[in-house]
Amino acid sequence: MPPTRNHRGDRRGKGGDNRRPGGPRRTGRPQDLVRRTAFDVVRAVQDRDAYANLLLPRKLADRELTGRDAALATELTYGTLRGLGTYDAILALCSDRELRRVDDELLDVLRLGAHQILATRIPPHAAVGTAVDLARSVSGPGQAKFANAVLRKVTTRDLDGWLEIIAPADADETTRLSLAHSHPGWIVDAMRDALGADRAEIGDLLAADNARPRVTLVARPGRATLEELYQAGAEPASHAPTAAVLPEGDPSGIAAVREGRAAVQDEGSQLVALALAEAPLEGRDERWLDIAAGPGGKAGLLSAIATRRGARLLAADLQPHRAALVGHAVDARAGVIVADGTAPAWRPAAFDRIMLDAPCTGLGALRRRPEARWRRGPGSVPELAALQRRLLARALKPVRPGGVVAYVTCSPHLAETRVVLDDVLADRDDVERLDSPAVLRAVAPELTGVGDGPWAQLWPHRHGTDAMFLALLRRR
Repeated sequence: MPPTRNHRGDRRGKGGDNRRPGGPRRTGRPQDLVRRTAFDVVRAVQDRDAYANLLLPRKLADRELTGRDAALATELTYGTLRGLGTYDAILALCSDRELRRVDDELLDVLRLGAHQILATRIPPHAAVGTAVDLARSVSGPGQAKFANAVLRKVTTRDLDGWLEIIAPADADETTRLSLAHSHPGWIVDAMRDALGADRAEIGDLLAADNARPRVTLVARPGRATLEELYQAGAEPASHAPTAAVLPEGDPSGIAAVREGRAAVQDEGSQLVALALAEAPLEGRDERWLDIAAGPGGKAGLLSAIATRRGARLLAADLQPHRAALVGHAVDARAGVIVADGTAPAWRPAAFDRIMLDAPCTGLGALRRRPEARWRRGPGSVPELAALQRRLLARALKPVRPGGVVAYVTCSPHLAETRVVLDDVLADRDDVERLDSPAVLRAVAPELTGVGDGPWAQLWPHRHGTDAMFLALLRRR
C-alpha cells in the first residue's frame, strides 16, 4: 500500500515554522522543538517534494539542535519517511476515518507518532503524549483528541504484532514484503528480478534499505590520508582503500572535510570510481572525462587520482548549479564545464577514461534518500532508460580506441542496467566488455558477491554500500 498523500493547499498557519526575526521561536521543552523539526521536514517532503537530506541539516542548524536532540530529530525524520507504507497500513486499521480524509498535517503527525511507538525506545505513553501535543499545535484541540484515540490503538500491539495482521504469511510475496518492509510493490518486484538467482535474499535487501546508513568518508589521494581521518575519529571501512567510516559526530568538524581534501562519499561510489581508474587500457593515459559529474563525488576522487598520475580530468554537467558543486570538489588541475552529455561539446576519440554515472531512479540509495521510494513510479523507468541509452551511446564516441568507459547507475533495476547495455551494444563490434568484478577485486581484494561478470553489482545487504551497478567497456 503506497502512503496516502493529500494535497489540500498550503496551510502555512498550521504547518509552517513558528519563526521570530533571525530564527525559530525556541519556546517550550526542547523535545517539542525536536519533534516539530522532524514534522516540518516530513511535511515539506510530502507537500513540496523537498529533499530530507538537504533540508534537515539546515533546520537543525537554524534551530540550534545538536547532540542527542539532533540525533533524535534525524531518527524521527528518516524513520518516518522510510516507514510510510507500513505505518499508513497500521493507521488505517486504527482510524475510524479513511486516511485520505485526514488532513495532511494531522496524518504526518500520526505517522511520526506511529514511528515513535513502533520503532524507537521512547515509552508508548510519552510517544502518544508528545504526538498529541504536536497535533494540538498544528491542527487544533479537536484533532488532538482524534490523534490520541488513533495512537492509543497503535500502542495495543508491537510492530511484529501489527505485521502479522497487515502482512500475513499467507499473503502473496510482493504484498507481504511491500508492507513488511515499507517499499512500493513495483520496487519489490524490480529488486527481486535484479537479484536473479539470489532472489531469496530479497528480504535482507529490503531490510538493509531501512537500516541507518553509516557516514562514509573519502580521503582524496594526494590531498588527505586515511591516517588523518582516523586521528579525527574515523574508523577503517570495509572495502575501498580510500574510505573511512565516521561512527559519530559531524563530518564538517574534520579539517580535511571542511577544506575539501576529504568528503562524505558512499563506499560503493568510491569503488566504481576506483575501478575506472584501475581498468586496463591500451596506450596513453592522460585525458579523463566525467560526463554527468554533479554533484561531484566521483569527479573529486577521479581528479585527485588523475593529478597524481599526471593526467587531467574534464568534468561536465548539464545543470549550472551542479557544475558549480563539481568545481568545489575537484582540484585545480581539473576543468569543469556546463555541457549536455547527449549533445557533447568534445571531440570524438579524445579521452582515455570516461565516467558516465547516468541519471537513474536512485533505487540503490534508498537508505540515504528514503522518500525516493514514494516519489517515482514504474512509469519513470522507460523515460530514464531512454536517456541512459542516449548518454551511453554518446559516451562511446569521445573515448579513443583502447580507452575505457565506465557505465554506472545507482540503481540495480535491470531496465536501467543490463538492458541498457544490451540495447546500446547490440550492433557494435567495436566495444569490449571488461571483467568488472575482476577489476573491482584488484581495487578491493576481499570484495566478493558482486556477480560473475562482465558487469558488477554492489548491494547494501552484502557490502554495506549503495546498490551501485558497474560495467567497464573498452573500445577496440
